[in-house]
Amino acid sequence: MIEPVHETPGAPVPPADGAGVRPIRLLIADDEPLIREALSDLFGGEACLELVGVASDADEAIELAGRTLPDVALLDVKMPGGGGPRAAREILARSPRTRLVALSAHEDPASIREMTRAGVSAYVVKGATSDEILETVRRAGREEC
Repeated sequence: MIEPVHETPGAPVPPADGAGVRPIRLLIADDEPLIREALSDLFGGEACLELVGVASDADEAIELAGRTLPDVALLDVKMPGGGGPRAAREILARSPRTRLVALSAHEDPASIREMTRAGVSAYVVKGATSDEILETVRRAGREEC
């Protein structure tokens, strides 16, 4: 089930700090409920980030990205529905400006290559610290915050 946070894609986003800097609009896609919940909690407390939706598989991530046009999509490499590689390709087809970050429980070279070929520009391991995950997403969305 897709859990959208905002229903109006393309609606003006108010500046995060009054200085004209808008938050990074983020989509999370992971098939593990505890991971989705932990990431939602982590990003929900950040003033520079705006969670626009959460998906549990590639199909939901693709559909949600097409509606919300996120700045950054954090994608589980091995989620159902074709996994991160399919989600990455389809999201970029619908939202070419979205920057993609792979999220995986493993750092195997084959998965990294496959995700890179699909358009992912950053990779973070699920066991990374909260600060590492936040910094990776911030770097991916650096044009906004």
